[in-house]
Amino acid sequence: MNRDIIEKLELLSKRCRELEILLSDAKVISDSNEYQKYAKELASISKVVSKYEEYKKIFQELFKVNELLDREPQEEEFKELAREEKIGLEKKMKACQKELNLLVYPPEPELDRDIIVEIRAGTGGEEAALFVADLFRMYSKFTQSHGWRIEAMDTHPTGIGGLKEIIFSVKGKGAFEKFKYESGTHRVQRVPLTEAGGRIHTSAATVYVMPEAEEVDIKIEPKDLRIDTFRSSGAGGQHVNVTDSAVRLIHLPTGLVVSCQDERSQYKNKSRAMRILRSRLLDLKMNQQREKISRHRKLLVGSGDRSQKIRTYNFPAQRITDHRIGLTLYKLDAILSGDLNELISALAVEDRKEQDERK
Repeated sequence: MNRDIIEKLELLSKRCRELEILLSDAKVISDSNEYQKYAKELASISKVVSKYEEYKKIFQELFKVNELLDREPQEEEFKELAREEKIGLEKKMKACQKELNLLVYPPEPELDRDIIVEIRAGTGGEEAALFVADLFRMYSKFTQSHGWRIEAMDTHPTGIGGLKEIIFSVKGKGAFEKFKYESGTHRVQRVPLTEAGGRIHTSAATVYVMPEAEEVDIKIEPKDLRIDTFRSSGAGGQHVNVTDSAVRLIHLPTGLVVSCQDERSQYKNKSRAMRILRSRLLDLKMNQQREKISRHRKLLVGSGDRSQKIRTYNFPAQRITDHRIGLTLYKLDAILSGDLNELISALAVEDRKEQDERK
């Protein structure tokens, strides 16, 4: 195992000993809240510490066997027994290391969740908004090809078919596992429809993928929420600018703001806005936990950093390049039609390599 994991395991072992001492302290025993808190923490780390003690025991036994084999020539029968013991210990150690890796760095719990995706226009004005619409169509076709269900939750269209912003959900097993590599800045290089001189422009859009939170995951207190209603704007029919059906939620502790205006019903808009807000709060919570647990483990491939330039779509050359793994494919039309499988598979392979290198 690498040094980072060993250091973390040593810290957990130290904390385990501290908790055992605390739980035998009379003052802690007399305070039920404190006792429960420490007992819960001890229960959460005792399994991994126990497995680490087993690992150290196997390591010491293997060290002694290797010492025996490195000594002066022994009887062949004795050496053969030592070799067999060494093989058995090495198998045990490998299995123990695998268990420790899973205990220290468990699989992402959000992999089985549905997701919420936000796409926003960046630099490039109207051309960036048109690119947002292209990305949404690409993801819609990708979603349909996997049999997942997509639902537009909030849209902000422009006059010539673009989208300043769109928020949508995807429901289906494996959605987050596929979409998690899409967070970041996407660039497009092409001649815009609004360009009369035929010059190639570079525009951008940001994509952010979040696991969708359930009500049991995040509890939002009424006192922490400000709810504003206003009249919808943009395309949408006769109800636009007639009724105060649009809803804006402001989460006071974090400053997060969510607006929804697509539905005619204020209740439906509020319900959608709450789904988005809960998911943003869950995502914030999980990111804080990841940073607290291990800052060095933030993945390059799947970090979810919205400011990171991850991909360029070059229309004149029919080329798409993923900058995280240096992969270039000359099949832009197919990818924009939802054929993302080759690209995502390559990212998943590189992601797996990065994780294995840290173990």
